[in-house]
Amino acid sequence: QVQLVESGGGLVQVGGSLRLSCAASGGTFSRYNMGWFRQAPGKEREFVAAITWGSFRTNYADSVKGRFTISRDNAKNTVYLEMNSLKPEDTAVYYCAADMRSYRGSNLARANAYDDWGQGTQVTVSS
Repeated sequence: QVQLVESGGGLVQVGGSLRLSCAASGGTFSRYNMGWFRQAPGKEREFVAAITWGSFRTNYADSVKGRFTISRDNAKNTVYLEMNSLKPEDTAVYYCAADMRSYRGSNLARANAYDDWGQGTQVTVSS
């Protein structure tokens, strides 16, 4: 099991930027695929971005392509989500998640690919 702690959320104006971090402990982070999801009030949790264990591949939801960038630092056991050109519809609680069994070749855009989740960090974009 791995413990995931998100940070970096907050209140930002439309067009602004935020950088979320997710620190992992208790596992072998460098072997895990990692993902970011978000959930807005009254809506289902949705995929945002994912990165494979060796940063070989990234993928993004269409709604964030060109604005968000996922990256990781395996030496720091941390995955990041750089968010630019933020919009009100980006307002949500953002969660990071770990796929601890990368050998399965799961679809990382699906929540059921992930084994552990963080508690989330709130991002609010004001207009």
